[in-house]
Amino acid sequence: MYKMVIDKEKCKGCELCIGVCPKKILYIVEDVNESGLHYVEIIDEKDCIGCKSCGTMCPDSVFTIYKKTEDE
Repeated sequence: MYKMVIDKEKCKGCELCIGVCPKKILYIVEDVNESGLHYVEIIDEKDCIGCKSCGTMCPDSVFTIYKKTEDE
């Protein structure tokens, strides 16, 4: 399993990550960050396959993805 951390304050809501996610588990929320922009969240973290396509595509380095340890 993988852990995805999304820095919502860096996210500009460009949706590039949504288009490249093979599992289609990312979406833009109704809420806004401190900059007044809608940001991305993950629907269900357990469905993340850790491909890092979202992080590669993101121009703002919003994503940190790592493999969970047994403690998490």
